[in-house]
Amino acid sequence: MTEAARISRPAEGLADLPKAVILARGWRRRAIALLSGAIGALALPPFGLFPAMVVPLSVAVWLIDGSQRGAGGSTALARSKAAFGAGWWFGLGYFLAGLWWVGAACLVNGDTFVWALPLAVIALPMGLAFFPAFGFALAALLWPPGPWRIFALAFGLGVSEWARGLLLTGFPWNDIGMALGSNLTLAQIASVVGLHGLGFIAIAIFAAPATLWRDRDGGFSPAPAILAGLALMAIAAFGAERLAAPPSATVPNVRLRLMQPNVSQGPSFAPQNKDAIMRRYLELSSRGGGRDLGDAGVTHLIWPESAFPFILSRDPQALGDIASLLGPGVLLITGAARADRKSGRDPEYYNSIEIAGRDGLLRERYDKQHLVPFGEYVPFEAVLKKSGVTEFVQAPGGFTAGTGPRALHPPGLPSATPLVCYEAVFPAEIGDAFSYAERPGWLLNLTDDAWFGTTPGPYQHYAQARLRAIELGLPLVRVANSGISAAIDGRGREVAATPLGAEAVLDVDLPEALPPTWQSRFGSLSAAAIAIALFALTFVRRNRSRSKPWIALPGVAR
Repeated sequence: MTEAARISRPAEGLADLPKAVILARGWRRRAIALLSGAIGALALPPFGLFPAMVVPLSVAVWLIDGSQRGAGGSTALARSKAAFGAGWWFGLGYFLAGLWWVGAACLVNGDTFVWALPLAVIALPMGLAFFPAFGFALAALLWPPGPWRIFALAFGLGVSEWARGLLLTGFPWNDIGMALGSNLTLAQIASVVGLHGLGFIAIAIFAAPATLWRDRDGGFSPAPAILAGLALMAIAAFGAERLAAPPSATVPNVRLRLMQPNVSQGPSFAPQNKDAIMRRYLELSSRGGGRDLGDAGVTHLIWPESAFPFILSRDPQALGDIASLLGPGVLLITGAARADRKSGRDPEYYNSIEIAGRDGLLRERYDKQHLVPFGEYVPFEAVLKKSGVTEFVQAPGGFTAGTGPRALHPPGLPSATPLVCYEAVFPAEIGDAFSYAERPGWLLNLTDDAWFGTTPGPYQHYAQARLRAIELGLPLVRVANSGISAAIDGRGREVAATPLGAEAVLDVDLPEALPPTWQSRFGSLSAAAIAIALFALTFVRRNRSRSKPWIALPGVAR
């Protein structure tokens, strides 16, 4: 039988699955890439089915195999181009399934922003898909024959995921490493390798089963899958040992009250409703657990991001109500929009964390530094605003990014690393670990996930914030408007947590920080070392195999 006849014959059974993927062309190849990428979203919260990542990453191996023969042609450029196309469809499926919920924000003020729904649900995944496309193309350029080609995929796709967290302001949401990072036990290795290291490791582990099918000699290659299984067991053992430690000690003379008001966004969150909103905050804060602040021994009350539909510093009545709520020595830490007029110019607005006491606002504050494109400001403003594109927030001209050190020093508490909203999804990069004059004692994440309702978005956000605590060995206090609010120790264990979409109050002690982790000391240097090792292994295997064919298909005449 000729090779063309064999290619045209449909694959039969599970044993022929790799061949069906490798030989797929046209719309079938694109559909396979799209569907397999979408399956990968099952490994993310709220599902957390991390073995599901085996499907997309095994298929990724076979798709790049197909780009090496037939789909790509004979030149390196042609092979890389074919892999790029497969990677784009793979990424589109992954981001469509993992980020569709972003469109919920467009419906909050539907009359104003419903036009943006296709951009959020479709255009955003289409743009993000270029990152795995480049990852596939890079892997294809390095692709060696044999089972250890999974190292080329881990390097290429891992580098593209890292780049996604850095370029164009960065968007590391749902990094492939979160397939491990969403599982509390498996996530503990992030204290050594960080999110990007988790990404390289996860890709290599979950791609390894692709090598269990027959190779050109008629056998199969169990070594990568066995090694991946052993690596997963070692990671789980490390995590179990770390989680077996007793509960963390707590900071003395500190008692926190976390207030989750579950106030909906949209037209009701408006200045004309400020009295009702403030009344809800004050009543919920005062009766938490059936005990007022003084009787419960609360030292610090914490409210979520952007708690007010007005500028707190300009509202004496609101400040007076807060002062009446707080007892002697009790402080409020809250998210709030802040206005600052400089040199007679129009005021600039900041998404801030403010601290208030019985005498009003303190000078200590933090202004959010990493703003959300289109949510809090419009990139390329001069061009896009002429087309009617505006940011979602109701601040004239959008928010201005804060500057200065990333630190907050609340009286009566250890210094904190403040993280407003999605600042919590960014891991410590190379150099970040050395930017602090002193190591902070905890992480403070104030956020407002009410924009996304009870979709997977808030669950994903919570898991990524929790990973920061594990990476750095620092406790995390997270207060969200609609949830999930929680106090978490430096190993990622919940001290207390609220459900999503509920009105709730938590009274908690603040866990003490753990000794510095490797990740907190050296940032992403461990991830860089893993990337170098993967590249070196791929380079060696490729050079040793230059005389061998790129890919040989079982049952296909050569």
